[in-house]
Amino acid sequence: MNDNAGQTRQAAVTPFDTAKLDRLMEEAGIDVIVATSKHNTQYLMGGYKFIFFAAMDAIGHSRYLPMVIYEKGAPDHSAYVGNRMEGAEHQNNPFWTPAVHTATWGTQDAAGLAVEHLKKIGKAGGRIGIEPAFLPSDARDLLASRLDGARFVDATHVLERLRAVKTPDELAKLRRASELITDSMLATIAAARAGSTKMEIIEQLRREETNRGLHFEYCLLTLGSSHNRAGSPQAWVEGEILSIDSGGNDHGYIGDLCRMGVLGEPDAELEDLLAEVECIQQAAFAKVRAGAAGREMIVAAEAELKASPSAAFTDFFCHGMGLIAHEAPFLMTNHPVTYDGIDADKPLEAGNVISVETTMLHPKRGFIKLEDTLAITDGGYEMFGDRGRGWNRGGG
Repeated sequence: MNDNAGQTRQAAVTPFDTAKLDRLMEEAGIDVIVATSKHNTQYLMGGYKFIFFAAMDAIGHSRYLPMVIYEKGAPDHSAYVGNRMEGAEHQNNPFWTPAVHTATWGTQDAAGLAVEHLKKIGKAGGRIGIEPAFLPSDARDLLASRLDGARFVDATHVLERLRAVKTPDELAKLRRASELITDSMLATIAAARAGSTKMEIIEQLRREETNRGLHFEYCLLTLGSSHNRAGSPQAWVEGEILSIDSGGNDHGYIGDLCRMGVLGEPDAELEDLLAEVECIQQAAFAKVRAGAAGREMIVAAEAELKASPSAAFTDFFCHGMGLIAHEAPFLMTNHPVTYDGIDADKPLEAGNVISVETTMLHPKRGFIKLEDTLAITDGGYEMFGDRGRGWNRGGG
């Protein structure tokens, strides 16, 4: 067993804003957080994640379950619980937490170590913040059975608020992810030819993103008049359009954009249709700045959309993004992802990052969409990956 719990320091130097987290925990009635999602453990560990389980958590009869334990007002009581192999990671680049338990192979041994640590810091009977959607039932059952008097509280909202305003380093990663995805999509469109299939184009994009140092996540692709964005043997035909919507990440931070292509020259109707989409985007952009409510952007975009000739088959959407594709600020309700738009009437903050997207499902010309990434600033916004927003020609 590799357990470095005895390694302590004079004071824990945390990679996040402890005062903000303490305030959020106080408001939520939480004494100590046991974070178990990959994105929140990465955030709380200052960007660290274990590469061995990057693609799949399952191992043996269980799964990898990293944990970060943080007590309100006492960062020196923090602990990291990880897999046995992570001891080598800690030796090379020491983790910030004063206690490090790299001794687990599954969910129950991880939960057992968490119980031991909570007892050691005197919080076994406290109000314990957990992430219900990211805490396996066997691990939760073990925590509940061994922590007499503990009350479990949903800490999802607390951790979302903690991550909502991005640091300069986080903004740099989001900018890089967006820029490299844009470069990859434009290169992919240019390389595609008449006869290139959707599966071939998706594979080309995967290579383009990977070769630029991104972690490829997905590609949603349409060709011609189809609205189907799944991979298939469908081939691109001269004169048809293409939409390419991709997500990739730089050290966990998401880039998510959509750009348009055409095989040949766009006709006047296509130019007009993309211009409608662009007008809706620009109406939204004009209302984006720190201090403005998110609803101002939505109202402006929806008013422009309503006046559009293609309103009947066009949709506007916006959402926060960062370590995951939909996070604070939450601006629209169940549109399309299931959550409440609780931040629509709150002021946007400098450092928020949002995705703004307008999608036209034209009955004859196909799927026409722009999706852009905006970092909120005091004076407005900075757009990441702001190239290729018109018709990009395929066929080299």
